[in-house]
Amino acid sequence: MLATDVLQRTLHAALRHGGDFAEVFVEHRSSSNARLDDGRIEELVSGHARGAGVRVVRDDTTGYAHTADLSESGLLAAAEAAAAAAHGADGEVRVIDLERQHTARPHEVRDAPESIEKSRKVDVLRRADDAARARGAAISQVNAAYADGRRRILLANSDGLLAEDDQVRTRFLVQCVAVGDTGMQTGMEAPGRSVGFELFEEIEPEEVARIAADRALAMLSARPAPSGKLPVVLRRGAGGVLFHEACGHGLEADLVGRDASVFKGQIGEQVASPLITLVDDGSYAREWGTYAIDDEGAPAQRNVLIEDGVLTDFMWDHLRARKEGRASSGNGRRETYQHLPMVRMTNTLLLPGDEDPDRIISGTPHGLYCAALGGGQVNTATGDFVFGVTEAYLIEDGEITEPVRAAQLIGNGLETLRLVDAVGNDFDTWAGTCGKDGQGVPVSSGQPTLRVAELTVGGTAGS
Repeated sequence: MLATDVLQRTLHAALRHGGDFAEVFVEHRSSSNARLDDGRIEELVSGHARGAGVRVVRDDTTGYAHTADLSESGLLAAAEAAAAAAHGADGEVRVIDLERQHTARPHEVRDAPESIEKSRKVDVLRRADDAARARGAAISQVNAAYADGRRRILLANSDGLLAEDDQVRTRFLVQCVAVGDTGMQTGMEAPGRSVGFELFEEIEPEEVARIAADRALAMLSARPAPSGKLPVVLRRGAGGVLFHEACGHGLEADLVGRDASVFKGQIGEQVASPLITLVDDGSYAREWGTYAIDDEGAPAQRNVLIEDGVLTDFMWDHLRARKEGRASSGNGRRETYQHLPMVRMTNTLLLPGDEDPDRIISGTPHGLYCAALGGGQVNTATGDFVFGVTEAYLIEDGEITEPVRAAQLIGNGLETLRLVDAVGNDFDTWAGTCGKDGQGVPVSSGQPTLRVAELTVGGTAGS
């Protein structure tokens, strides 16, 4: 992407007026999107962007400048601007010997998105539309979307690191609207992987559409959700976003350092049920949050955060790890070259246990079965959360019975972790976009079927 000597001269310029650390981040990004709305192709677009960011760190001050001009003069101007922003004084010239590091990709991408004809991308949308409408006349509207992206990055820094990665992601989304006596209800399914078009050998558009349509149809016959404290069973994959938001963010080292984490000062403490082991793994399979290196050049790795209920570690980026005299955990991420990196999750996974999922349900006399969660709000400093439930059912006499709507889960992340009393031997993941400080990055979360012994359910049907 850029010659080594150009990168070296850019780093020299960045440190010419002093500084503890300098970094050049280069990014080439391409994407394509196709959308079908109510039987019509509404959007079929592609785009490209490229640029670089230069970071200079001096003591506790960071200067950052970015440019879309990847010529040497453009990079040197960005380096001067970043150095000036770091308020450096004249310093010694440092010789930076860049050493290329090769990090093996977690997997190879077979069908690169740019090699796939647009007609094939449109075809999966039409197949999904047909399949969703075939679920019944109550399905009144179908939206389907296909998106792929390729992101090539290059990192060089004053520690001598030189590393590259080529990240490909493909995603498919179907949203259905069903109309009945209770009004309009919606259902959605949106799988995504760090793969190319071979995604459609792992998922069938018709199956994605069926799930979305059946969610909308189930809610047509749903009655108002109960309220009060109940045992809550989360279906595999369904509750991952809850643990991502309510627990994962509190395990990010920047929030811990800002006294904005409920987990601060609890390393080595029993913070969760002994049934809980939570990991963040940027190298996991071909999940949505997987990559070879993070946006600071550190290899992705499996980080155990909570083991058998004991808090073992936090997630780290380069600067915070450097300050603590330890290695980065590969969690330094940024949305684009226009953004500074910060500590972010990748694939955050609550690991399976030994329990048969069916036995978890049969062992719950009365409770709520959550099959899909929606959005939520979390206070990372306290761990308090509120999450909407988009698909839920009552559990009565150990069986899943009627669907309910308009349920909310209200609780505290730490308390919820402690109240998990059954963990299934199944597992699934959910793909999404994590927002933090104005930046969005692809992440996944996963968990087995599990039961929280008691959680406040906010519904409209009373207790």
